[in-house]
Amino acid sequence: MSTVTIAPIAESLPAFLDAHNFSAIAVIVDNHTFRFCYPELKALLPKHTLVRIKAGEEQKHIATCELIWDALTRANFDRHALVLNLGGGVIGDMGGFCAATYKRGIAFAQIPTTLLAQVDASVGGKLGIDFNGFKNHIGVFKLPDAVLIEPHFLTTLPERELRSGFAEIIKHCLIADAAMWEEIRRRDLDEQDWPRLVAHSVAVKQRVVEQDPTEKGLRKILNFGHTIGHAVETYFLTQPRKRLLHGEAIAVGMITEAFIAFQKKMIDQSLLTATEEYIFSVYGNVKLNDEDIDPILALTLQDKKNRGRDVRMALLDGPGSCAFDVSVTSAEMRRGLDFYRGINKN
Repeated sequence: MSTVTIAPIAESLPAFLDAHNFSAIAVIVDNHTFRFCYPELKALLPKHTLVRIKAGEEQKHIATCELIWDALTRANFDRHALVLNLGGGVIGDMGGFCAATYKRGIAFAQIPTTLLAQVDASVGGKLGIDFNGFKNHIGVFKLPDAVLIEPHFLTTLPERELRSGFAEIIKHCLIADAAMWEEIRRRDLDEQDWPRLVAHSVAVKQRVVEQDPTEKGLRKILNFGHTIGHAVETYFLTQPRKRLLHGEAIAVGMITEAFIAFQKKMIDQSLLTATEEYIFSVYGNVKLNDEDIDPILALTLQDKKNRGRDVRMALLDGPGSCAFDVSVTSAEMRRGLDFYRGINKN
């Protein structure tokens, strides 16, 4: 399992570099991390190659990978080099994928700068890119050599980005820690203890991934909310005026999938109500029109947990508990989305 260090980057990065003898170092940044985070890293690094790409999920495709591979090739990187991924989930997923495939694999470390990446995307070794509009459709499992979490980077984030990352914290509590779920749902977003919650989410995810590194079984519980959530996120990527952040889409997925679990008698009314009310209070209601539903349902057929055309979900089966490989029909998903659309409507 990768070493995850939660500490000031001025301490963790020099210690990591001193413990290794890398032949060269590349730092991958986007427009935002180049401005807000890279200056802090630059002062800590020896001579290195900077690879700067545009920010956003829409950049997470093979053409951007070609730019990264080309930069590494032109800099004559060998198999003893290191890639540092400084950014959110897009940089971590794509930069890690490029490192894992360049010359059949070179070392890489994740330096997550968003709450979403710190609590979820940087941990566990899932790497990949989007393809033909499908999220993370092409990818590999490859653990980073280190995950270096700098709590200070969260202060650079707008509230919407914090809210997006919080969705994964909610998920970790719902699937694995009933006591922490009760604690966080009694607080507003601006009252949450971020350092404590980052450490908690990392511990939950590491515990699950250690038991099932390549998602053959238990690790699938980490996908609660993601079958519908990824479909919603992918659908709205084609509509720039309605584009959602990852956590905003996962919030839709968690409410919808909690209702599906309730309909299957896996959870009771009290857990459904608590989940619905709290998530809605944090994220509001994403407007889904009648014409949106069929395309969203069609996208669930591409979910990586499926078996053939049988959609398989991770669904809550109690407070702090989750089942996986639960077969769900299109009709059940449609009823779940109808439930979501009815939230707070007069």
